[in-house]
Amino acid sequence: MPEKSAATRRTSSKPDDDLPELTDEMLSRAVLKQGGKRIGRPRSQSPKVAISLRLEPDVLQRWRESGPGWQTRMAELLSKETP
Repeated sequence: MPEKSAATRRTSSKPDDDLPELTDEMLSRAVLKQGGKRIGRPRSQSPKVAISLRLEPDVLQRWRESGPGWQTRMAELLSKETP
């Protein structure tokens, strides 16, 4: 029976030691489609910034209970406020 690799969660009949190392050329092909077009979501002109924010548990619970999109609604509310 093939082993499952703990690192990749894939099923392989080869141990990880037998897999080749990725080269720069292999990686460049992995991010390009045929014809040289990039795959995935286009880069944003104004990317969002990840932060860490400490909130009271009840405040976070209320936002989460407000349904899907709570983070977007919170960001919209915060962007309207002035310090």
